[in-house]
Amino acid sequence: MADTLTLFTSIGLSEQKAKETLKNEALSSSLKEAIAQAQRVSGSAGVAKATGTLLYTMVSRLKDSKRLAFLSDSIAQRKICTEQQLSAALDFVRDHPQDPINQKQFDEACGVGVVVTPEQIENAVEAVIQKHKEQLLKERYRFNMGLLMGEARTVLKWADGKAIKNEVDMQVLHLLGPKTEGDLEKKSKVNLRTVFLEVEAEGKSLMDQLRGEALKFHKPGENFKTEGYVVTPKTMEMLKKHLDETGGQIRTRFPPEPNGILHIGHAKAINFNFGYAKANNGICFLRYDDTNPEKEEEKYFTAIKEMVEWLGYTPYAVTHASDHFQKLYDLAMDLIRRGHAYVCHQKVDELKGHNIAQSPWRDRPIEESLVLFERMKNGLFAEAEATLRMKMVMEDGKLDPVAYRIKYTPHHRSGDEWCIYPTYDYTHCLCDSIENITHSLCTKEFQSRRSAYYWLCNALDLYCPVQWEYGRLNLTYTVVSKRKIIKLVDTGVVRDWDDPRLFTLTALRRRGFPSEAINNFCARVGVTVSQTTTEPHLLEACVRDFLNETAPRAMAILEPLKVTITNLPKEVQVPNFPANEAKGSHMVPFAATIFIEQSDFKEVMEKGYKRLTPEQPVGLRHAGYVISVQKVIKDAQGKVVELQVSCCSSEAAEKPKAFIHWVSQPLACEVRLYERLFIHKNPEDPSEVPNGFLSDINPNSLNTISNALVDTSVKGAKVLDKFQFERVGYFSVDPDSTEEKLVFNRTVTLKEDPGKV
Repeated sequence: MADTLTLFTSIGLSEQKAKETLKNEALSSSLKEAIAQAQRVSGSAGVAKATGTLLYTMVSRLKDSKRLAFLSDSIAQRKICTEQQLSAALDFVRDHPQDPINQKQFDEACGVGVVVTPEQIENAVEAVIQKHKEQLLKERYRFNMGLLMGEARTVLKWADGKAIKNEVDMQVLHLLGPKTEGDLEKKSKVNLRTVFLEVEAEGKSLMDQLRGEALKFHKPGENFKTEGYVVTPKTMEMLKKHLDETGGQIRTRFPPEPNGILHIGHAKAINFNFGYAKANNGICFLRYDDTNPEKEEEKYFTAIKEMVEWLGYTPYAVTHASDHFQKLYDLAMDLIRRGHAYVCHQKVDELKGHNIAQSPWRDRPIEESLVLFERMKNGLFAEAEATLRMKMVMEDGKLDPVAYRIKYTPHHRSGDEWCIYPTYDYTHCLCDSIENITHSLCTKEFQSRRSAYYWLCNALDLYCPVQWEYGRLNLTYTVVSKRKIIKLVDTGVVRDWDDPRLFTLTALRRRGFPSEAINNFCARVGVTVSQTTTEPHLLEACVRDFLNETAPRAMAILEPLKVTITNLPKEVQVPNFPANEAKGSHMVPFAATIFIEQSDFKEVMEKGYKRLTPEQPVGLRHAGYVISVQKVIKDAQGKVVELQVSCCSSEAAEKPKAFIHWVSQPLACEVRLYERLFIHKNPEDPSEVPNGFLSDINPNSLNTISNALVDTSVKGAKVLDKFQFERVGYFSVDPDSTEEKLVFNRTVTLKEDPGKV
């Protein structure tokens, strides 16, 4: 250890840096190998400190260890002398993984042998300063000198950075002279929060976020340039074949399991997969991962496709993992022949968890596993009596994941043809490969499976796509787990998967959330790598923004109070969009009897109350009239049941303090008002809800008003038609509606409830 420490300090590392390096066994081993290689080249002269610094940088950044000797030689021979050249060299070996390296191309790409003279540096800096002279004289030493450095380095790619900086400093001093007191004054601080909010407010559409270089994804055929991608002797051949078949087209897929309904988190996945392909002129498959026949139902297949199309996307093709069952079986046989898989008889309980014991059947003869796997296929084993396992260790430490298991359950597509079914870890990457997917986009929890993904494709010498992970979208005050939603349905807490209190996509559609608003919400959340937990009110804000422009206005009374006007009946014209009357209008009756909200009348005046009282008149929206109470009529219990009022033109009356909505000759309807289904933010968190999510149900999450009234303009509305009920909220027609009676779901309130934020 002491000898290695001395070795590392001898090439220019500080003692602290050398000790830190020793703690990293892989880095320490690579650095020792690089130093030894450099010493073989330099001989007795030893390794200079400048060379040592480059060697250390090289080994800490190099991904492909087989290039270590080549790059160490290039540094020791002084072909690579600067950080710029080293960066170019690392890029070159990454982009050219196949042997042999073309030395001439390498030298050209890395500026080997290129000499930049002081005169060239002087001339380049002079040209850059001349270009910015006016701004320099104006801003003096407040000018961003880094801009001058950057432009000069663009012209002189292989020049020494220090030499450029010295020349810039000297020429700027010559132009501006020494710094004055004014130059030394501190700049006023910029309010970074304001700047951030301005930038954020500008916003980017989802397509802008996904287009071209925005995500720094690899280009088709350049998979090997991605960090962590495994390159084998067959890689370049497979990539060439892939490009021949796809023409360099971007291909993604959305691969849901058809054992439940899609939820709001899936909306982000749909937008990401379909959106990335669409933004870059590619294609996206809808592929059902139908490898578990016990839980799959036809209604889920139908609902998933319906939701994808509802969000505005059309799959290039609808495929199924089961399309490839025969191909997957043949590949499993090949995997066994190559010595990478075996038939195992450990019990299910023995395979649970991560610290499982190595299988006693791991080294059984290949021919034996081939025979046993075929017997599994032919139904000669009971369920759980045998599995096919892959010889590998996953990133999370799980040993030899299962590739196939036995299930005597008919498949919805293949019937009884198969009794063995592949697992996700086996199926997913192979289906991606078969369909020539370029970008396998998945949520962050699948990162631990990435190495297995690459291993399996490479073990079978198949084209290997690149797996990219992004942060999943989570909402507070809800659950999206299929198992937990089934519990909510089974216990009668909610009616079904499309209960408007849930955050499944079918539920949101039924509640009246427009698909465009959901897509806008996904765009606002953005494509982030980190997990995102968002408040529901942010989604509701996107819904309000969209419906404000698209939902025509109507008037509805949820708690009616009869009002009889003693002196005027007529018809009234009401604009569909009061803020833009060019969008049209509709007629509503205005008869002697109208209905107002009970809350819009108080018999006893209260401070700050601006609506109708016996002493205070009120205006009627859109009618052009002001009403004044003449008589209050009560039932036997003393409850106000009717008002008799007089009315006069609003032009003739003093301007009232408020205008209220009303209906006349209305339609009876049912209105359902929804609140959060759960009381706590994180109903699945035991620290917040010790007794489990079922104990956290909000008893007031649904309020059904059976005898609400709505104006006649909504007559004939179809299911999912949307309206703004003036002063009440945004509403959507529910599928429970009949010809006799419409049912409305409150989508969102007109304004955000400050108590929910």
